[in-house]
Amino acid sequence: MTSPAIRYPRPLRPGDRIGVTSPSAGVVGAGAERIEFCVEWLRGRGYDVVVGACMDGSGLTSAPADVRAAELTRMLADPGIACVIPPWGGETAIDLVDLLDYDLLAGCEPTWLVGFSDLSTVLLPVTTRLGWATVHGDNLADTPYDAPEGLLHWLDLVGGAGPFVQRDSGLVADWWRFEEDTRATTWKHVGTGGWELRGGGTLDVTGRLVGGCVETVGPLAGTPYGDVRTWAERFDEPTIVYVEACESDAVDICRHLHAMRLAGWFDRTAAVLVGSTRAPDHPDLTQRGAVEDALGRLDLPVVWDLEIGHVPPHLPLVNGALARVVVDGDRHEITQTLA
Repeated sequence: MTSPAIRYPRPLRPGDRIGVTSPSAGVVGAGAERIEFCVEWLRGRGYDVVVGACMDGSGLTSAPADVRAAELTRMLADPGIACVIPPWGGETAIDLVDLLDYDLLAGCEPTWLVGFSDLSTVLLPVTTRLGWATVHGDNLADTPYDAPEGLLHWLDLVGGAGPFVQRDSGLVADWWRFEEDTRATTWKHVGTGGWELRGGGTLDVTGRLVGGCVETVGPLAGTPYGDVRTWAERFDEPTIVYVEACESDAVDICRHLHAMRLAGWFDRTAAVLVGSTRAPDHPDLTQRGAVEDALGRLDLPVVWDLEIGHVPPHLPLVNGALARVVVDGDRHEITQTLA
């Protein structure tokens, strides 16, 4: 039975319209060529793609905050648009979270909002304030990449009924630079890896998914746009919080995680999922040490090195979905149910 506290958009089908807008950074140069290819890639799979006006890559953001917020609100409220995706992330999407028209959107049917990195800043309040399920998955620039064995493409999640089962891919990858190949569809393999349960043993937990990029959702903790504690109280189930670091050193990540803890993010949490990262350590603190320092006193299960962030490939997660996470020997698995 579907929880009344979460609203799922209808499944996306070929023929549906996908809106592209830049709530944060716009596109320029070889990046613009990549985005043009990605738009055509989606059209080649039967989707009707409309590109908004907020796409300028000449500055820090694609347009003033009020203009970006208005375009994103329009696309999310348009019943003719079934899904919205940005070209990629950026730096300061936080400047528009209080400019979205939540009252207008609350009266609309939910629309899929997909992306990661700076878009986490927007995914979080859309889920926690509106109750809409959102997808932490590939941005448009990454969408043509094939999902490796074990993982699903974000189009699979928004286009089906589930349950959606994904398993540890064992792959550590990287992006092809746009200057190398603007039409890449296969990840650059750079190594192997795997999920790891802190302290060993086994894990089998169920909860509602919520999370994002630590550098972008951390500053929302304790505000009306990142009130995970109040959101979590609406559910009978605990939460499963996922976090990933982009580029900040371990001390900054530690500070953000403490702020999230103090704001109640982990009060109802059954487990924490931590994405692989290439973010730097501090001379006196590692990235894992940052998580331990902030969350160790909570005695929560922690699963390290999931494919959920700035080290591809990408394991898409649906904010608000009911998820079961199992780590038991060679079984590393997450099942998401849109219920």
